[in-house]
Amino acid sequence: MSHFKIALIRGDGIGPEVVNEAVQVMDRIGEKFGHVFAYTDVLLGGCATDAVGKSYPDGTAEICRSCDAVLLGAVGGPKWGSTRPAHERPETALLAIRKDLGLYANLRPAALRPALADASPLRKDISAAGIDLMMVRELTGGVYFGKRDKYQTSDRGMEATDLMAYSEMEIERIGRKAFEFAMLRRKKVTSIDKANVLETSRLWRSVMHRLASEYPEVCYEDMLVDNCAMQLVKNPGQFDVVVTENMFGDILSDEASMITGSIGLLPSASIGDTAPGLYEPIHGSAPDIAGQDKANPIATILSVAMMLRYSFQLMEEAEAIEKAVDEVLALGWHTGDIAGDTDKLVGTREMGRLICSAI
Repeated sequence: MSHFKIALIRGDGIGPEVVNEAVQVMDRIGEKFGHVFAYTDVLLGGCATDAVGKSYPDGTAEICRSCDAVLLGAVGGPKWGSTRPAHERPETALLAIRKDLGLYANLRPAALRPALADASPLRKDISAAGIDLMMVRELTGGVYFGKRDKYQTSDRGMEATDLMAYSEMEIERIGRKAFEFAMLRRKKVTSIDKANVLETSRLWRSVMHRLASEYPEVCYEDMLVDNCAMQLVKNPGQFDVVVTENMFGDILSDEASMITGSIGLLPSASIGDTAPGLYEPIHGSAPDIAGQDKANPIATILSVAMMLRYSFQLMEEAEAIEKAVDEVLALGWHTGDIAGDTDKLVGTREMGRLICSAI
């Protein structure tokens, strides 16, 4: 019998609701396959600000490091907006935990689930070709973590600067992750940059070319970020693994998520080399529907499947969750965000129960 210790960051808004259903699914997997999952609750985000006065309490990273993986629901909301000091803002805590755990690779699969093909905003002839890509985003470098300044000029008013910096080491480690994932998929890597303008992108491209020579089995291509934004809606089926820097990845992964029909369906993982991976849905805390049993728990449940696959190498168990999700959706059981006129509408808890029953 295998034992796994999971840190639960339930977070804000709908976070506690969707995490609860994901825990039920993990427990069902444990019953079926003979595993034991033990849970440790960790405060982070707006709820931590309310409880202890800071969004990233002391000792949070240490607790997470003592676990085998971290599951996060969602953090943030207008209650803890940008007018608060930085140490009270949930987004500050999220950046900090990723940095402190060394989680430099963000994995965001975007797949169009068969039962929801009609939910894609793309033309039917485009979506019919299929969408199944993995966005690999560098997570701890670039402009989000660069030096920033704000100062008064003599003739232009206030001026602000944000520094985008990347080292060869940072580019190589995220690039290598992309090639390794491509070897497990369809053996294609598309590297996204802005090498016609940015010096960081020119360094990025040179490192990626060197890495590509080490993986001759993988088909490699460069693509400018603006072209990628167009190609994602024109022909998303061409992509397998897409790797890019932090800000480009933030934008493109949100675009990729929407072409699949709903952000309520898509999971993500943030991983490093040694620390426990952090798994979370890509959606936000949705405070407008919090506590109303309306949230879609599927993205969080599929984040558990990613956890089983990438942190614990439990492939059969991960596939059991994904198969159960597809079966429930195929039967027409949908939460409000994906429901059509002829669908059977269910709430958060019932969706979780249905998926558990299908495992």
